Amino acid sequence: MKLDAAQRSSQSQFDKQSRCYGHSHILADVSDLERLFDQPPIASVSTRGRALDVAAGGGHTSVFLALRGWDVTACDISSEMLSRTKELGAERGLKISTCQHAAEVLPYEDATFSIVTCRVAAHHFTNTHAFLKEVSRVLRPGGYFVLIDGSIPDGNPEAEEWMHKVEKLRDPSHGKFLSPAAWKSLCHGAGLRVLSCQVADFKQPDIAWYFETAATSQENRAQVLDLIAKAPESARLAFRLAEADGKTVWWWLRMELVAEKAEVETDA
Repeated sequence: MKLDAAQRSSQSQFDKQSRCYGHSHILADVSDLERLFDQPPIASVSTRGRALDVAAGGGHTSVFLALRGWDVTACDISSEMLSRTKELGAERGLKISTCQHAAEVLPYEDATFSIVTCRVAAHHFTNTHAFLKEVSRVLRPGGYFVLIDGSIPDGNPEAEEWMHKVEKLRDPSHGKFLSPAAWKSLCHGAGLRVLSCQVADFKQPDIAWYFETAATSQENRAQVLDLIAKAPESARLAFRLAEADGKTVWWWLRMELVAEKAEVETDA
């Protein structure tokens, strides 16, 4: 598996921190997935087919899909994360296939999957354009792509720059959050028709929890805290920075996007 420097950084980070992504992690709460899968268009899918969960992490999305009857392949750049996925699936009596590779090159044949998911991971990817091209390729015509990830406001470069600095210091494997408009444009370019895209505030645990999850160095923690203290008003408003019970809290912008692979056109 040939990886670039950023991908190697992600692999190392998540191999090291995989144990932090278990039952107590915020991603264990799959209410966001329940909401998306219980409403059209996905709720109308009568036959469960093959599903690919990209950057599966601790396996919470993969297990959710398997419990709903999908034949799931979980992939991740980190072998340790895939071990967590297998463990979580085994606890529920589920068999989930796993495959280790980067998100930008998917080693599957064209039109293999009926659904592709990627939940709170795409901001680590080296090339989101290449990732979406691959998603479109491996999706069957009429299949769905479900993306959930942190985001930044459209048209607010100051808040975007501030958040990028904070995330990069907290976790050097972080790549970049994209705005809803940017994701819509990328999906369109990859042949995916966006059916819905919504952004909701999502309260993060206090900053100390976030540091521990990423094993942030003491030097970088100090720099993040300084950025928070000096945050511009645009960032304070966009991410609802505040102090509560002596803790620094903020609200992520979490984007939920559903797109469809176009049906194959036939000649009249």
